[in-house]
Amino acid sequence: MGIMTIDGRKVEFTDERNVLTVIRKAGIDIPTLCYHSELSTFGACRLCTVEDDRGKTFASCSEEPRDGMVIYTNTAKLKRYRKMIIELLLAAHCRDCTTCIKSGDCNLQALAHRFGVTKVRFQNYKEMVPLDTSSPSIIRDPNKCILCGNCVRVCEELQGVGALGFAHRGSDAMVMPAFDRQIAATDCVNCGQCRVFCPTGAISIKSDEDAVWEALGDPNIRVVAQIAPAVRVAVGDAFGLQKGRSVMGKIVNVLHRMGFDEVYDTTFSADLTIMEETAEFIDRVKNGGKLPLLTSCCPAWVKFVGDQFPDYSENVSTCRSPQGMMSGVVKEYYRDPAHAEGKKTVMVSFMPCTAKKMEANRPNSFTKGEKDTDYVITTTELIKMIRMTGIDFASLESESSDIPFGLGSGGGVIFGVTGGVTEAVIRRLAPDHSKATIEEIAECGVRDEGFIKEFSIPYEGLEVKICVASGLANARKVMEQVQSGEKEYHLIEIMACRRGCIMGGGQPRLAGDRTKAARTAGIYNADKVSVIKKSDENPMVTALYEGLLKGREHELLHNEFFAGH
Repeated sequence: MGIMTIDGRKVEFTDERNVLTVIRKAGIDIPTLCYHSELSTFGACRLCTVEDDRGKTFASCSEEPRDGMVIYTNTAKLKRYRKMIIELLLAAHCRDCTTCIKSGDCNLQALAHRFGVTKVRFQNYKEMVPLDTSSPSIIRDPNKCILCGNCVRVCEELQGVGALGFAHRGSDAMVMPAFDRQIAATDCVNCGQCRVFCPTGAISIKSDEDAVWEALGDPNIRVVAQIAPAVRVAVGDAFGLQKGRSVMGKIVNVLHRMGFDEVYDTTFSADLTIMEETAEFIDRVKNGGKLPLLTSCCPAWVKFVGDQFPDYSENVSTCRSPQGMMSGVVKEYYRDPAHAEGKKTVMVSFMPCTAKKMEANRPNSFTKGEKDTDYVITTTELIKMIRMTGIDFASLESESSDIPFGLGSGGGVIFGVTGGVTEAVIRRLAPDHSKATIEEIAECGVRDEGFIKEFSIPYEGLEVKICVASGLANARKVMEQVQSGEKEYHLIEIMACRRGCIMGGGQPRLAGDRTKAARTAGIYNADKVSVIKKSDENPMVTALYEGLLKGREHELLHNEFFAGH
């Protein structure tokens, strides 16, 4: 342990990685644009520069804390320095802030307000370059890039993809895919984490809001919504409600008021996923199928396997994701003239994930050549849509989801966190339905801390070896160990985004440790209050198997992800 003096006050530190962390620990919000605790230190923006007792200035993000240090964070010199940095950044920045999609959610804009930058004395000398709209999930606007490198580092360090990099030098420097290709021509998996870490409008979500509003205004269209588990724990705090609180009932209410004809819960189709994936797993174990079975709920992960580990394509479960299953079943349900009532059905999926936009457009996930999910709206887009209506979301009463696809189990809810799919599978495999068994499953290792979790469970005389990982860089590590024979598993669950869907690329951008923990707790709390804990106990699922799905399970609930690739 050491002691530093920060702005005249003694501050203890232990194993903090840099002076910046100690400063923030002391309750001082020192500005940064290129620093993130989960990424390597880059030191590009210099906004975190501080001054020592000898007048020397240095970037606090790259300086190790030392006992006896005396530093100042807000001297007149530092304030002038930071203001000049922001002004220079704005000088080389597209300044259409009033119409920018990130207006009000932009770190650079917030810092300009904070430091009183009301005018920019310098001309923007940069030539405007075209936007990259090739991706189904994100839009790249190089004119708003401030070269912080966050997107480059998150794509390489956390996701292990490396679709973005720096090109050129000096004032010509740019962030782009290799050889200036469009992002869709790279190995980008559409996870959207580059957008989450981008502090400006340089990377944003490709929005489908206008198309949805248009469908809602057409009396000849039945607009059906489905809401994913992780969405319900990320909307409320945008409207002043407790972080991580499940606001599913309020979301159902506001969607009904927007004009959605039916609002269903994706936990229902998560139960279908568990029924099918568990059956597939048992079949592979008993009949010598390809193992380990790789989960297929995360489309970014499925694309990652196809791009990076094609030899394991057949290991990926053929089950559609819960989004795909719900959309396939709903579209089939409304093909019946008795249900259709002469209307066209448009399926809108509310997801925490930008990669779901890619999944919805993937031809080999269609049913009989027809697109099942018409539009994917991320949590961030949903919040904007609610604000557009002017409805007081916080004061709304809760409403229940509609029948017949609105009832899901606790096993379906926990899909929103990493390990949730596996935990739901284990619940399905367990013959005992008691509360004690459910609690024992939760303690088997599936909810342990860490981004790679390994554990085993007994099943009919076999010790089933399981790995749960989140973050595609961690997934690469796991797959390389499997590939080399160093590790052997029966089941591998991967979520592309670290901590799972609660931290998906479509979730609200600014989320610290408290928010992450609150969202996880919110998902598990939603499971606790669920009357039905196991997917096979859901009466609506049973009725569906005995009715619409009978003999058509593979057609409506499965995909051949890599067919034709």
